[in-house]
Amino acid sequence: MITTLNHSLRRQVVIGGALHVLTISPTGLKLTEKGRRKGVELAWKDLASGDAALAAALNASVRAAPRLRERAAPRRAAPPRRRRSPRDRGAARRS
Repeated sequence: MITTLNHSLRRQVVIGGALHVLTISPTGLKLTEKGRRKGVELAWKDLASGDAALAAALNASVRAAPRLRERAAPRRAAPPRRRRSPRDRGAARRS
């Protein structure tokens, strides 16, 4: 007899040296990096219908897009601080 999946099961998985959490629920699968909330979700109906590969590829490309934009635009350095001239430093001491 097969046991029915009524509650979520969570298991820790090591992928590429990084810890991940795999949650198996009645609605589907969810893989997240340990300590994070957002991850890759896959519904059982998508897996059964064969749309799983398409859905996974689309989700991966959508999630990667913001990271690619961040990498493409380099961060701007803070403007250099204005050095005070010796005349300005002397005036500050006299006041």
